[in-house]
Amino acid sequence: MDILYTIFTCMAILLFICVTPILVLIIRIYAGKSIRNPKYAPVVGTVFHQLFYFNRLYDYQTEVAKKTPTSRVLGPEKSETYTTDSRNVEHILKTNFGKYSKGKRNQEVIMDLFGEGIFAVDGEKWKQQRKLASFEFSARVLRDFSCTVFRKGATKLVSKVFEFSLANQVFDMQELLMRCSLDSIFKVGFGVDLNCLDGSGGDDNEFIKAFDDSNALTYWRYVDPFWKLKRYFNIGSEFLLKKNIKFIREFVDGLIRTRRLQLEMKQDSMDKEDILSRFLVESKKDPEKMTDLYLRDIILNFMLAGKDSTANTLSWFFYVLCKNPLIQVKIVEEIREVIGNNMKDNGSVDDFVACITEEVLEKMHYLHATLTETLRLYPAVPVDGRCADADDVLPDGFHIRKGDGVYYMSYAMGRMPYVWGDDAEDFRPERWLKDGIFQPESPFKFIAFHAGPRICLGKDFAYRQMKILAMALLHFFRFKLSDDTKEVTYRTMFTLHINEGLQVRAVPRRGLVEA
Repeated sequence: MDILYTIFTCMAILLFICVTPILVLIIRIYAGKSIRNPKYAPVVGTVFHQLFYFNRLYDYQTEVAKKTPTSRVLGPEKSETYTTDSRNVEHILKTNFGKYSKGKRNQEVIMDLFGEGIFAVDGEKWKQQRKLASFEFSARVLRDFSCTVFRKGATKLVSKVFEFSLANQVFDMQELLMRCSLDSIFKVGFGVDLNCLDGSGGDDNEFIKAFDDSNALTYWRYVDPFWKLKRYFNIGSEFLLKKNIKFIREFVDGLIRTRRLQLEMKQDSMDKEDILSRFLVESKKDPEKMTDLYLRDIILNFMLAGKDSTANTLSWFFYVLCKNPLIQVKIVEEIREVIGNNMKDNGSVDDFVACITEEVLEKMHYLHATLTETLRLYPAVPVDGRCADADDVLPDGFHIRKGDGVYYMSYAMGRMPYVWGDDAEDFRPERWLKDGIFQPESPFKFIAFHAGPRICLGKDFAYRQMKILAMALLHFFRFKLSDDTKEVTYRTMFTLHINEGLQVRAVPRRGLVEA
């Protein structure tokens, strides 16, 4: 009997030890959240619901938003309000901009990867980076330099696709676009030629994987209630994240040291076209603040924006074109019409890319509309948001408590009939055109590039790169999916990657003369 008593006692203690933290967590989630108070948005679940639906999170959020445009998800500390109401988006991003910030929780989640870069900071640090970046991005020398880089990238990309086409080989379009974008952002950002597109670089290839995996692992923190514990013990997903971030930092730090040394050796004779070189020149004015660590954080943030946004959008763009071949034809017809007789059918890649001038890009209204329609349904950043620094009331009447998160769901917004009409889920570039001319929408309705004071500085750069690459590829090739029956979906992370890539075939449209 004494042995049984001891066993039952141990089991009871063990059960208590296991159950108590769960009960405490449940109490923390539900206590003091005004669950039935109509002043607050209706509760549709907890963070554990997001964990359950994680692999199809954005579609789950879309289903919820169709029933209620603004809703709440309960967390252990605060509530998280999610909205697809464009009035609320304008309120938090512009009208009441001063009352919302990144917030402590968001910063805790993302700072290991993005440090004190522009995406992670608020206040004076954000203002200082924003002012400097805004000045640099408006410089004509940077715009001209980036366009030159984008054209060279397009030439290499066409040549690479031609190799696959010649061999009648299936290839991953997303991976090619990622490599091309990374080459471009490193050249524009660091002044460094990675040559990732040829797939020969060992460390370069490892960098791509480390950066993408870190993106996904960092995003996992939003639904993992134990991530801090795992980080403390350096186990599981946090062990992998720490390992990847260490590699990323060492890789970027090496580039900064090299570029700083080159700058010191060449002094004023060095071409200061890339972003890093221009920041390094600026850092001499305030070396204590603009350290190499600070520069690394700035560059990593721009790299996320430059690599993932264009490559992801173009991947979805080509996926949609494969599903809608008539749209492919319309874009090709527009290319021929705009470029006219400047290009022969059997001209070289270099000859064609040289014809893609700023004037030509501005005339590509249907292409611009198709890319924008892609971003409407497949936004590069599917969910984004802010944290309330004070109690507030949203335009739709729902109250927000200090410390609560307020998130706008770009992916879901693009599919809402009450935002875009009954054909919201249809891919229709014509919705952006009036008499053949592209017509923009309110940035609080089309939120792919953020809005308000923190609107994306690289928007025009992204469109230029996407249009140059799209024109070059579509001029020479017709694309089709390798398997029309396979479901194409996303990988849940900060940016909207196609899960497991985009497998396609490329069929030449005309004779191709290599550059």
